[in-house]
Amino acid sequence: MHARDHFQAQPSDIFLCSPLKTGCTWLKALSFSIATRTQFDNSTSPLQKWVPHDCIPFLEHGEYSTAPGPRIPLFATHLQYTCLPKSIIDSGCKIVYICRDPKDTFVSMWHFFQRITKCNSKQELGEGDLIPIEVAFEFFCKGMSYYGPYWEHVLGYWKASLERPDKILFLKYEDMKRNTEVCVMKLAEFFGCPFSLEEEREGTVQKIIESCSFEILSNPEVNKMGKLVRKNRFVENNAYFRKGKVGDWRNYLTAEMGMRLDDIMEEKLSGSGLTFHISPQE
Repeated sequence: MHARDHFQAQPSDIFLCSPLKTGCTWLKALSFSIATRTQFDNSTSPLQKWVPHDCIPFLEHGEYSTAPGPRIPLFATHLQYTCLPKSIIDSGCKIVYICRDPKDTFVSMWHFFQRITKCNSKQELGEGDLIPIEVAFEFFCKGMSYYGPYWEHVLGYWKASLERPDKILFLKYEDMKRNTEVCVMKLAEFFGCPFSLEEEREGTVQKIIESCSFEILSNPEVNKMGKLVRKNRFVENNAYFRKGKVGDWRNYLTAEMGMRLDDIMEEKLSGSGLTFHISPQE
């Protein structure tokens, strides 16, 4: 509501939109590195001092006027497309949307909220689950999730990307993992700052990919020991770097649970042209 009333998007702004736990931390790091590559190298990048969420402000947290670091036209949000401030749509600014196999999304989300709830309630991490994964799974399948049902979130941006392909870039986490270089170059092109031939010869694309890899990004002290404070709650930064694997859901959900969620998504996405068929080898 605050963003709706006070945020005024500019045509040059770029919004990184996503459901929770679909790769937005990685997308933020890559996008920030691409957009600021002429200002910083790997050793001077703010990503060495701040978690990616501190480098790109969240719209719904009202951070856009106080974010640290250089002013760049990048913002992030988990809001559904229909909940975005009207100025974002009217200004013609660009949107990058990332989503993920809902099974991996659910498992990652469950781990994340288990952790931050225990930390904020002073409960030891080893004391058992606050919400059993089977119970949380039932909620997720019924559409009871942060920012609304997962399928509604994805469908809203998918349909908008079909209507406005020049303004909305729709990405899947699995595609980014499979061919990161192509996705990074596509992001730079979409941002309006494509890599030059000289940058390609110098390996700039590969350097950005390496500096934003899970292993490197989770290594700085701030991401090992730091905390991201949000009003009266906090998140330990290392909670944003659990595994980043495709197909990790198989370690937590039964095959029947996976098939059930697949069937729900197939029904909800029917006729849209969007699917989440993931290869068993991934």
